[in-house]
Amino acid sequence: MDRFQQLRLLEAMLFAAAEPVQDAALLERLPEGVDLASLLEELEGMYSARGVNLVKVGKGWCFRTASDLASHMTVEREVPRKLSRAAIETLAIIAYHQPVTRAEVEEVRGVALSKGSMDALLEAAWIRPRGRRRAPGKPVTWGTTERFLADFSLESLDDLPGVEELKAAGLLDSRPNLGAIAMQGTDTDDEAQDEEDDERTAFLENDEAFDAVEEDEHIALDD
Repeated sequence: MDRFQQLRLLEAMLFAAAEPVQDAALLERLPEGVDLASLLEELEGMYSARGVNLVKVGKGWCFRTASDLASHMTVEREVPRKLSRAAIETLAIIAYHQPVTRAEVEEVRGVALSKGSMDALLEAAWIRPRGRRRAPGKPVTWGTTERFLADFSLESLDDLPGVEELKAAGLLDSRPNLGAIAMQGTDTDDEAQDEEDDERTAFLENDEAFDAVEEDEHIALDD
């Protein structure tokens, strides 16, 4: 297979993939001894000025809409499941502190962590267990996933935004004690504790509501 055919095969694999594809998976279908790095570099150059670009996300490669076209591709829609402030803060702490235990997340936030927050993040496939800490009780540690990098268009954790960027985007409470997610902070607001107490109940209610909406939509389509 000549180089042109190798490029075509590589292009086809990346276009057909629903998720970023790692080097090992690409090499499985390419001829033995192929220079994958040079092929990816050439393909990346071929698409650099087009509507989609070849980009590296985490440890894999995928085609994404060119960044300068993002404003033309934006679609606003109502999201039935919105992460609570507690879940967003928990995700931020895990992302910046990983691997981190549940107790360490609670120490940074200053309030107990409800199961609902972890359930929401696990359902989104943004966090996963990272093993156990060599400490009394051997607590489970948590970290982010490749899906987290892909959904937030991050090549690696080094591309995570700073605290001020998170505040400006409205993804982090602007209060000083919550802004310092990379430090040991405390949340003394009564409403924060109340939110944690109700987190699991709210999560289940949202889940039932979402299922009901889906059922109504299927009925409407059948009609």
